[in-house]
Amino acid sequence: MDSTIINLIIQAVAGAIGGNAAGSAMKNASLGGAGNTIAGAIGGVGGGQLLTALIPMLQGTAGGGFDIGAIIGQVVGGGVGGAILTAIVGLIKNSMAKA
Repeated sequence: MDSTIINLIIQAVAGAIGGNAAGSAMKNASLGGAGNTIAGAIGGVGGGQLLTALIPMLQGTAGGGFDIGAIIGQVVGGGVGGAILTAIVGLIKNSMAKA
């Protein structure tokens, strides 16, 4: 399997986890279970890709090998990106519902 696909999967899963964590930590920004998961996965892919563009060594090693540092970087970037996007979307949604 191509390393780019593996990176996207890692980022999406980590983002979904980060989105659900942010939703449960910030009750006023929660989008519900499915909303937190979807927003987190999208944010995880975006955040992971942004972090990979800024730090190219997070792309992993060529030739299909796995670098544990690159995997950890993808998980952190995806999780943080997912949490941030979930919090932003949740706050915007709740502020529009109040208006």
